[in-house]
Formats: sequence, structure tokens, C-alpha cells
Amino acid sequence: MKSQVQPTTTAPQTNLRNVILQGFFTFLIGAIVIGVLLCLIAGTFKYWQAWIFAIIFNLGTASQGIYLYIKDPALLERRKQVAPASESMGERLFIIFGLICVFGLIIFCAIDHRFGWSHMPIMVMIVGDIFVVLSYLIYYFVFMENSFAASSIRTFEGQKVISTGPYSIIRHPKYIGDVFLVAGITLSLGSWWGIIILAITILGLLIRIIDEEKLLLKDLPGYKEYMEKVRYRLFPYLW
Repeated sequence: MKSQVQPTTTAPQTNLRNVILQGFFTFLIGAIVIGVLLCLIAGTFKYWQAWIFAIIFNLGTASQGIYLYIKDPALLERRKQVAPASESMGERLFIIFGLICVFGLIIFCAIDHRFGWSHMPIMVMIVGDIFVVLSYLIYYFVFMENSFAASSIRTFEGQKVISTGPYSIIRHPKYIGDVFLVAGITLSLGSWWGIIILAITILGLLIRIIDEEKLLLKDLPGYKEYMEKVRYRLFPYLW
């Protein structure tokens, strides 16, 4: 969703050190847990692709949490509200299905590695790691512009349409970050078969975008004019 960035309360400086330490331990524990889990599923601890992915993924997640806690605590709270009760059952099921797809993809890639279904060049897997990094960079630019980029489809008091930053190119830049993340997962973990799940994820995002725009047209003044100004929803010059 698109909104004018509102003044936010930054985190107290006295808590900054604790937040950074907590973020570091979150990254460390997350990287170890995901790395070990993937290696156990893959049947080998020489699954180097899993370790690199675990480090990048958890570093991106932890640093994003630290950034939002310091710069925009209100947005951090909105991002934590995954599938809230205020959403319809269909929307909540969609979010849960999306999360299952992402974590299911990670596990599937490890199974692929275990049975040797895919044979992917190292350079392609490195491109996958780059995609994961790019996804978090896209999230950063989105959150920097939009203080109301919640996890749920809803509008908030004081929300306004914006058309700056990535929103001047496409109407839903957060979702292009999701595409890069899912593509990065399947490539970085070396699974060609995971592209099938990527295709399903993209289809799901297209459906969600259509539903989201119906709500924004109804509840967010000026969104119709914004749609006329920025023509493309997700992929520039395509859709």
C-alpha cells in the first residue's frame, strides 16, 4: 500500500545497543538453525549453498528489524501483524499459504539437493544469492518511502497516496522484492524444480495485487489518479 511517510518516533538512544545486540544474536541463532536444518534435510553438512543462504537471509532479516526499530517503530509493529483478525478469512488464508510456500520452497530445495534432481552451475547459484540481497535492498527503499507498508491489506488513519521513490516506477514495489526473494531462494539453494513454486508465488502475488487495488480504490482518496499516473503494477512495461 502507498502512503505519505508520516513523522515517526525513533527508538531511544539508550536502547540502541540492546537492539543491535539482540539483532546480532537473532542473526546468529537464525543462521545456525536454518543452516543445520537444511543440511540435515540434504543429508550432508557440505551443503555450502545452504550456509551462504542462511547467512544472507538472516542478516537481511535482522538488519531490517534493527532499521525499523530505530527509524520507524510504528511500521515495525505493522509488519509484525501477519494475518490479523481484521482481515477476511480468504486474505488470512492467502498470507498463511504464502508463508508456507516460502518455507516449503526452502525445505524442497534441500530435498532436491539430497536426491540430486538438479545440476545448477555455481554462477547461477551466486546470482541467486545476489537476488536475495537485492530483495532486502528493495524492502529498504520501500520502507523508507512508505511508513504504512503493512503486512495486511488495509488502510490507516492519515494515509495518503505517494508516487515517489520506487512508487514512481511501479505501484507495488514491495511485491517485486518478494519475487526477487523467492527467485533468490530457489537459485541460491541450487534447485531448478523450485522455479515451479516461484511461478505459483508470482501468480498468487498477481491475485493479491488485484484485491489490494480494489480496497485502495475504495478507501484511499487519490489512488485512482495515482493509477493513471503510474501505469504498471509490478513489472515495468509488462503489467
